[in-house]
Amino acid sequence: MFLHLGDVVFHAKVEGPAAAPPVLLLHSIGTSLHVFDPQVDMLARTHRVIRMDMRGHGLSGVTDGDYSMDLHAADALALLDALGVRQAHVLGMSIGGRIAMALAVMAPERVLSLMLMDTALEFPPPEAWQERIDAVLEIGTQALVEVVMPRWVVDPSLASSQGLRQMLLRTDRRGYAGSAAALRDARASQVEGRITCPTTVMVGDRDIATPPELARAVQAAIPGSRYLEIAEAGHLPTLECPTASNDAIRAHFDGLAPAAGHEAGMAVRRAVLGEAHVARAGAAVTPMDAAFQDWITANIWGGIWTRPGLTRHTRSLLCIAMMAALARHEELELHLRATRNTGVTPEEVGEVLLQVGAYAGVPTANAALKLAKAVLEED
Repeated sequence: MFLHLGDVVFHAKVEGPAAAPPVLLLHSIGTSLHVFDPQVDMLARTHRVIRMDMRGHGLSGVTDGDYSMDLHAADALALLDALGVRQAHVLGMSIGGRIAMALAVMAPERVLSLMLMDTALEFPPPEAWQERIDAVLEIGTQALVEVVMPRWVVDPSLASSQGLRQMLLRTDRRGYAGSAAALRDARASQVEGRITCPTTVMVGDRDIATPPELARAVQAAIPGSRYLEIAEAGHLPTLECPTASNDAIRAHFDGLAPAAGHEAGMAVRRAVLGEAHVARAGAAVTPMDAAFQDWITANIWGGIWTRPGLTRHTRSLLCIAMMAALARHEELELHLRATRNTGVTPEEVGEVLLQVGAYAGVPTANAALKLAKAVLEED
């Protein structure tokens, strides 16, 4: 999608269930939102994934002059506002991580948590950035390719590394120079000790551009933050080491989850069934079923749905199949409505009910399909 946000038309992509917790992904300088392609499928199962090409990059518009971290952070906030997103988790890589820090300082009430990947508090020396700015404005980003690529990746011969090379070559020289000025002017004092949300600092153990010692400095500047190294990864690990990067992101979200039990169960119930349904169900509890409801919340929602062996998406499909096969239509209707939050598509529901027809009988599946069509057509 393309959106007018202030003085620029921005390119953005939104994937995943509309009612799921939002996560905003902020890319590195000289690249685009595609650096997070390998993370989208995993994240979109449980989150509303929001990506943007930052000002002067990818398909977003470009403005002349120096940019700043606050300008980039304001752009990100404008996107969240345009999408009606009040709060989001934020994952930023390289300059994206530093923008994420600025965002958390600028609007702390908007940031649920931070994942700061291969970034730093500041990026000295400023003279080196000015040299890059001068070279790019005179020649274009091709002036930087041979210097930058060995700092970005461990193996420049990989197809993903060649893709990064093309992203850099296609970046508007004014956009690169503007963001390079933001890196040149970034100072630790702007964010140090001012971030309070849950944070994980991640870094490739072979990162040359922002090595682990700089990541440790970020961790030290954010009280209570966690530190995680990505093995055999360089500065931009999301494409070169997608599995390890995804594991690091999962570890962050796992660290936010409450321990299995009633609290975790209630959180999962709200995430899967929706706040409104859980509130209505809670209001209907009586002394007769209070113990039963507590048991379901703690042991089913908090003990089974929280297990790591299956995603919520898969568990949602299984519930639909079992409720259809057992003709438990009230529960089937409940789990069909929950697909808005679990990311299960109508096409997947159709495939599951076809399987039900093969193994539980045609009349059973036919009744379930009739109910599914009615529920999924609701606004």
